[in-house]
Amino acid sequence: MEINVTKQQITAGIQECAAKLGRVPTHSELAKLAGISRRVVRRLFGTYTRALRECNLERKGGGRKVEMEDLFRDWAGVARKLNKLPTLFEYEELSRYSQAPLMARFGTWSRVPSGLKQYAEGKGWAGDWKDVLTMIEARGRREEPLLVERATWLQTSAGPGPADANPMSGPIILKDRPIYGRMMRPYPLICAPVNEMGVVFLFGAVAERLGFWVLRIQTEFPDCEALRMIDEDRCQLVKVEFEHQSRNFLKHMHKVDECDVLVCWKHNWPECPLEVVELSELLPKLLMQNGANLRIFRSEDFHGGKPKSLKHGGKEKAKGKGKNRTTS
Repeated sequence: MEINVTKQQITAGIQECAAKLGRVPTHSELAKLAGISRRVVRRLFGTYTRALRECNLERKGGGRKVEMEDLFRDWAGVARKLNKLPTLFEYEELSRYSQAPLMARFGTWSRVPSGLKQYAEGKGWAGDWKDVLTMIEARGRREEPLLVERATWLQTSAGPGPADANPMSGPIILKDRPIYGRMMRPYPLICAPVNEMGVVFLFGAVAERLGFWVLRIQTEFPDCEALRMIDEDRCQLVKVEFEHQSRNFLKHMHKVDECDVLVCWKHNWPECPLEVVELSELLPKLLMQNGANLRIFRSEDFHGGKPKSLKHGGKEKAKGKGKNRTTS
């Protein structure tokens, strides 16, 4: 039934719900009262916030500063309702506010739980919100082994340091130097991309092999216009947007209906209504077709700060000599 729903029908449904409730409806209320699901809103508008803008509506809190107490009670209420810590998308759907006030205070969504826990404990609310704080503590315990593993790897890769150095601190991060991604080879970009520009470069290196002929790169949205081969004799114009992570498309508040293809390094937006080209998955397959293997180095490949295969490249090459290779 929802397949044929139009943007006009959704905006009319939102306005009708707002008139009944006397306020902006939550996404759950919209689904209950108008039968319009989160999926169809995301397919046509990208986010619920964008759909509200089309109706000249704003969620409560828009345009004014939301107090920390209100943010905590709202976020903790969503967590209690779900019986788990909410994802950014779940919070956007169920909250009275957008994610913007929390993101402005804590920088990233992953820092929100620990920051709100600290706030609640400072206010003496640990008893009233014990169940929610327990969820946050449980997540911290699950993540702790990963943090220890990372610190151990940093210590190993850094090599011996000063005698009075903290053994778990890892190498000193220099503030005046850039940060690079993991090493990968063989490819024009030696290190995996850590931003959108790295994705643009890699796409340019493989565009023709993927069936794209780039016409234009621009600073405004969408980033790229290209001709795409649809058969041996015909091609079609497509609009392409580049993101380091596919979910950044939502963060940048782009319009879904003005883009055809989303090119990214990592695809972490399962509900994305666009075609997604995930380069981290495609590059190894392209290289295998040429009889090469793309290797993205992991922590276990490093000893003393150097990749093992760079130390023993000759042995690695000899090991595969004479074996048949398959293509995908």
